[in-house]
Amino acid sequence: MYTLVSSQTGRMAFRLSRFDEATSLHEEQGYNYYSILLVTKGQGQLYEYAFEENALMALGLYQSFHVKGSMEGILINFHPDFFCIYQHEEEVACNGVLFNNIYAPPLMQLQAGEMGALLNIVGQMEQEMSRPALAQYEVVMSFLKIFLIQASRMKLERQQELVTIGNEPFILQSLKDAIEQYFRKEHSPGYYAGLLNITPKALNKLSKTHFNRTLGNLIAERIMTEAKRELYMTIKPVKRIAFELGFNDEFYFSRFFKNNAEVSPVMYRETVGWAHGA
Repeated sequence: MYTLVSSQTGRMAFRLSRFDEATSLHEEQGYNYYSILLVTKGQGQLYEYAFEENALMALGLYQSFHVKGSMEGILINFHPDFFCIYQHEEEVACNGVLFNNIYAPPLMQLQAGEMGALLNIVGQMEQEMSRPALAQYEVVMSFLKIFLIQASRMKLERQQELVTIGNEPFILQSLKDAIEQYFRKEHSPGYYAGLLNITPKALNKLSKTHFNRTLGNLIAERIMTEAKRELYMTIKPVKRIAFELGFNDEFYFSRFFKNNAEVSPVMYRETVGWAHGA
C-alpha cells in the first residue's frame, strides 16, 4: 500500500493498494474520497452488476459499496483536495462520465490492451511513491490525471457505440433532456411522464429496464449531483442551495440529502468542500 498525506489537513490525500481474493472490499457507510477499482483477475458483483476480469469500477464521494467475489486487482482512493474533478472537468471530463453519471452503471469491462494501458500508469504511480522525491505529490497527481483521462475516453467510446447501435429508445433521450432542463424545480415523476405523453408506470418501467433505476431515483440522483457540486465548489448557504434546487424548506432538503448521501449537507461541505468550513 502506498499513501500520500495532505500536509495541510493531515488526512489521506491519495492511496494505492493491491488486493487479492482474501481481501474484503466494502464501504458500507461511504467515505469522503473517490474510489477506483481495477479487477485484473477473477470475477464478482458490485450491487446488481456482475463483472469479470479486466473490469473498472468508479465510485463517488460517500458512495457505499460492497464488492463480492474472488478477484485480484488494484484499489485507488483520492480525496477531492488532492484532485478536484469539478475544477478539472474541462481537461479531464471524468465528471459525468466515470463519476456522477446517473444513466450508466459505475463499472465497465475493458479490453486486455486497455487494462494494460491503465496498469502501466499505475506502475508509474507505484514507482514514484516507492521513494521520497522532490514534488512527489505533484507528480502522482499528474499520473492520476492521465489515468482519469484515459479511463474517461474508454467509457465515452462505449457510450457512443451504444447510441450508434440504437439500444436506447428515443423517449429516454427526451427524458434525459427533460430532467436536465427541469430538475431544479420539478421533482415529481408524474411531471416528466406528462411532459413526454406517457403513463408514469410505463416510463418507470423503461427507466428500470435501461438505466436500472426508477424514475424517482434518476430525478433524486440528478438533484444530488447538483447539490454536491454546489456544496463542493461554493460557499453559498445551505438554505440558498436548497431554494435553488426547488426546496422551500431547508430542513426537508437536509433530510433529502442525508437520505441519499448518508451525511448532512453541512458535514459533506466540511469534509469535502473546496473551501472547508467556509
